[in-house]
Amino acid sequence: MRSEALLLYFTLLHFAGAGFPEDSEPISISHGNYTRQYPVFVGHKPGRNTTQRHRLDIQLVMVMNRTLYVAARDHIYTVDMDTSHTEEIYFSKKLTWKSRQADVDTCRMKGKHKDECHNFIKVLLKRNEDTLFICGTNAFNPSCRNYKMDTLEFLGDEFSGMARCPYDAKHANVALFAEGKLYSATVTDFLAIDAVIYRSLGDSPTLRTVKHDSKWLKEPYFVQAVDYGNYIYFFFREIAVEYNSMGKVVFPRVAQVCKNDMGGSQRVLEKQWTSFLKARLNCSVPGDSHFYFNILQAVTDVIHFNGRDVVLATFSTPYNSIPGSAVCAYDMLDIANVFTGRFKEQKSPDSTWTPVPDERVPKPRPGCCAGSTSLEKYVTSNEFPDDTLNFIKTHPLMDEAVPSIVNRPWFLRTMVRYRLTKIAVDSAAGPYQNYTVVFLGSEKGIILKFLARTGNSGFLNDSLFLEEMNVYNPEKCSYDGVEDKRIVGMLLDKPSSALYVAFSTCVIKVPLGRCERHGKCKKLGVSCLKCGALRVEKCVKCLFLPYLHSLKFLTIYFFFGVNCQLIGDC
Repeated sequence: MRSEALLLYFTLLHFAGAGFPEDSEPISISHGNYTRQYPVFVGHKPGRNTTQRHRLDIQLVMVMNRTLYVAARDHIYTVDMDTSHTEEIYFSKKLTWKSRQADVDTCRMKGKHKDECHNFIKVLLKRNEDTLFICGTNAFNPSCRNYKMDTLEFLGDEFSGMARCPYDAKHANVALFAEGKLYSATVTDFLAIDAVIYRSLGDSPTLRTVKHDSKWLKEPYFVQAVDYGNYIYFFFREIAVEYNSMGKVVFPRVAQVCKNDMGGSQRVLEKQWTSFLKARLNCSVPGDSHFYFNILQAVTDVIHFNGRDVVLATFSTPYNSIPGSAVCAYDMLDIANVFTGRFKEQKSPDSTWTPVPDERVPKPRPGCCAGSTSLEKYVTSNEFPDDTLNFIKTHPLMDEAVPSIVNRPWFLRTMVRYRLTKIAVDSAAGPYQNYTVVFLGSEKGIILKFLARTGNSGFLNDSLFLEEMNVYNPEKCSYDGVEDKRIVGMLLDKPSSALYVAFSTCVIKVPLGRCERHGKCKKLGVSCLKCGALRVEKCVKCLFLPYLHSLKFLTIYFFFGVNCQLIGDC
């Protein structure tokens, strides 16, 4: 471990000497003694004794119909987002779902600690306009339920959460509903050996990835699932089988499955995906020897930016090395193009992985959706010939990696002692909704805020580092003297102009702007800051900092020779 860290350290030194981008500095810093005034949720109800604390173990947060849902251990809390909170945020409703004693006893018999034998809520989705779909670990016996959205009333029967929810709260999972069907990615067993990408519920056949096949999935850590066009895309990291000779090398991946996939024939890939393909995501600093950020941490939903549908993703260096993080952007069209490219294969267990020659790829092309332009004569994937199905079963990996837009990270952070693990984006910021602001969350409770800027490429190739905020509140969020500063979720709420930041023990409501802190503007010791990239007419020494939606003028202004007092109030 130490040798790997030293290797990375000297690699960074090499890149620094060769022009490795330096960390940018924030225009403003908000320390913890200032951010402690922000409202905090710790699981209390109005009028109750607020001195008593219980362990929340928050797993995820979600917004639906102006309600903030906080999914925790044994409970789900709802918070009215239109209610004003000054110091503490109180819940309006609480759903309690605890594991039965029999499940807890079985969990303890299998050697798990009592703190692990609870029902950690890991899936919380809007199933339809009236129904919530919820799954929990249920003391290592995952289960799912439906609840009425407005009253949190239990509907129907409890059913198995296997392949829909992990057994262990520490295991990552993703899930979404698309066209009435549940797409999930998790593990299916107590020992977390069988990782799966799974489709269930709805009116289509249940499908899964091939079981115990490292070519399909090898110890994946699932990060995000996205519904886009005819496909569901899964973003994850896993051990790269194509680099087995170098030990456990982790690569970031994106995989696709067709929404109309009906599985293979009775001979090949029956009840399994016929459209599963995966490719590496490239987030690297170019040079004579590329420096790769391979630990995928977070991915946004698809956002529309400058005429393109893109996702932004945060990456880091491995955990046994010096901390470093990067943000890369990916065009959904580039992702789709990689899946129409060459396949990768290993001809024998000892050979290197090489591209598959085009003449060896069967027709119809493996991985395509039935009924698409090139497969019009195949109404369903059950009709695919065995050659196509056998090929996709043994060749799910693409040869080319998905390039990041402009072939370099949009943002780097390498000279700090934390990694960036969460991301939230406002793609319609400012009073005219024509700016993009990005929030990055770290494992140390620090949030970075950027204004995204476009250049000659027409896309993100620069950023203005607006602010660094230490939002963790140790006084209110620590539990039993332990401070867990890892950010587990971030939600941007435009109507209330707030960023909800979730930790394992609390949720903090961070205002998007702090005009009272900065006054009207802040002088910069520079003469001009590439104002052309911001598409403003004049360039100057004054920068208006706050990011609010109630400004009389644009959120960010550059003027030349004009007194800052003329900029206007918040």
